Amino acid sequence: MKKSELLFNVILVPIDFLMIILAGILAFQVRFMPQLATLKPVEFEMDLASFLEIVFAMAPVFVGLLAFFGLYSLKSVRKFWNETLRVVAGVSAGFMFVIFMIFITREEFPSRFIFFASWFMAIFTISLGRVVIRFVQGFVARKYKFGFHRLVLVGGNGAVKSIQNEINRNRTLGYRIIRKLRRIDIEFLERLYKDPGVDEIILCSTDVDKNEIQALLDFCREKNIVFKFVPDMFQSQAALFQMETISDVTLIEVKRTPLDGWGKVIKRFIDIIFSLIGIVILSPFFVLIALGIKLDSAGPVFVKLERIGRGKKFELYKFRSMVRNAHRMKYNPDGTLREEFQRLNEREGPLFKLKNDPRVTRFGRFLRKTRLDEFPQLFNVLKGDMSLVGPRPHEPEEVAQYEKQHKKLLTIKPGITGMSQVSGSSDLEFEREVKLDVYYIENWSLVLDLIILIKTFFIFVRGDKSAC
Repeated sequence: MKKSELLFNVILVPIDFLMIILAGILAFQVRFMPQLATLKPVEFEMDLASFLEIVFAMAPVFVGLLAFFGLYSLKSVRKFWNETLRVVAGVSAGFMFVIFMIFITREEFPSRFIFFASWFMAIFTISLGRVVIRFVQGFVARKYKFGFHRLVLVGGNGAVKSIQNEINRNRTLGYRIIRKLRRIDIEFLERLYKDPGVDEIILCSTDVDKNEIQALLDFCREKNIVFKFVPDMFQSQAALFQMETISDVTLIEVKRTPLDGWGKVIKRFIDIIFSLIGIVILSPFFVLIALGIKLDSAGPVFVKLERIGRGKKFELYKFRSMVRNAHRMKYNPDGTLREEFQRLNEREGPLFKLKNDPRVTRFGRFLRKTRLDEFPQLFNVLKGDMSLVGPRPHEPEEVAQYEKQHKKLLTIKPGITGMSQVSGSSDLEFEREVKLDVYYIENWSLVLDLIILIKTFFIFVRGDKSAC
């Protein structure tokens, strides 16, 4: 990491602390605005100084939680929305801690408005502070050529073009490509290192001689250059490993996912708690939705659809959004897609998509647009067939068309939402959807689950059909 990046990352800690204090001041001042005080008179006696004592005491806790959610990680590539979602997660966790402390101490907070206003203001001020810091960092880099990573791409495959396009599109990544090489050339890299300088080399080709790779790695170590490479299929799978020894022999176990051991236990516990809460809270809506389905068309309120999860069939519950026997209308007796639906299919690969599906009822279109038809899947989560977050559950007829590399999606439980679902999955190519879900499987964490759930909430509020 360059010194400039380390400097700006260190600066973020006191900036976030100050933004938390500022959020408390703004929330307190808003409560005493004449317009709001007229609508709801102030009924507590706490002054600003006393309130700030609480804010100052809690600010280190919030900074610690922001650190837990990876907001001070020393990495050069940062994306605005990913960072903002982590801010929302960290601040929300902080306020959950405050609620817990209020419950333990049995003390009442003087103003619910200030409490919730502080939550909103903290998200706003911390995000704003980070935007300003990133702007200053980018300005300094562009103005004084200070802080850019001088990058060399090595290889002649599609990965080079993909990386180049993303760097050109997103200047905030902090890269400047100084040269693209089709093969490893240490002598030429030596000249580049002297002028204009090299900070990072990315090896994009996987079909390279091991001796050449070792020479490039030695060069990068000697010159203190960051070395990255695009892995092949086996290297991607071997990224998760665990070492052990039997006698004097070292063994490496290639793990399928970090979602093992206590991770699986914690995820299941969260699934049970939140699915129960969701069922209780949403039960009044279940009645209204059931009434709407019955008034709109003949047939049952719920449907049981065959899906595949962890390599096994299970029945997925949904509110009925289609006419009766919709599944039989779609497939031939041998499980192949009927000819008329093949012509209408708008997706490549094994998945089926038809925006104006004639089988969908009038009320069903509303359910699908709002994703209300998926609420009964909370019962699947409670049963253990699904998780709140995971890969999309696919039909047996679709899974039958999977190629070998696609079957990694069956490693863990499918989810009501997931990486592909919050990334506009109905508009994604199947291979892109697979890559997103495989990334989730290989990089699972509770923080990642929380970020996906927050994204899902915003998609639900917006009614974004492209993410359905």
